[in-house]
Amino acid sequence: MNDGTIFEQIERLSEEELALEEAHPGKRMSEPERARLREIEVQLDQCYDLLRQRRARRAAGLDPDEATVRSETTVEGYLQ
Repeated sequence: MNDGTIFEQIERLSEEELALEEAHPGKRMSEPERARLREIEVQLDQCYDLLRQRRARRAAGLDPDEATVRSETTVEGYLQ
């Protein structure tokens, strides 16, 4: 996956996230919608993490294509 593809995925996920958030102004989301929103948030974190890995590898003179998508546990545990 190259940077452009990652940015496209971020854009698609961000649009879906916004649509979910705006679908019910002033009303509570359904459980499936909340679950999907959580999935989107994790996938966005994974995309941004992958971009950071690729940039770091590139800066270190390494192959950015060797960066890998990290698990939900990893990307969601950074601030804990």
